[in-house]
Amino acid sequence: MFVGDIMKNKGVGVITVAPDQTMVEVLRLFRDNNIGFVVVSQSNDDYLGTLSERDCCNAVAEYGAEAAMMRAADVMNRSVATCSTHDLLPVAMGIMTNRRTRHVLVMDGGDVAGVVSIGDVVKHRLEEAQRTEQDLQDYICGTRYH
Repeated sequence: MFVGDIMKNKGVGVITVAPDQTMVEVLRLFRDNNIGFVVVSQSNDDYLGTLSERDCCNAVAEYGAEAAMMRAADVMNRSVATCSTHDLLPVAMGIMTNRRTRHVLVMDGGDVAGVVSIGDVVKHRLEEAQRTEQDLQDYICGTRYH
């Protein structure tokens, strides 16, 4: 399966924040949208970096209470993990593993197409395992095979 296939199923697009938004604003956005990752962008056409729950936790660990009023641009990750819509899912999984990240920004050419998360990967792999199990049971029982 291609990363683009997952994007078709979950929908394209990302939630963005402006570089001058505070950590408190970003964390409220996380809570209100039940997410843990945003793209930091000045406009819809580009991205400056990304911000994850882990980035926020690291900022609090390093700066304490001051982190709450820090700007997204001061905390964001500039070394963004990316893959293409044309990459196979194991490529995205490898990026997540090697970069020790739970989110990968999906690019379609030079444009941001969306985000694939470790939750998306687990969901796909679980569905795949369930289909395989059902196919094996059908084969053993002779169901759907004549």
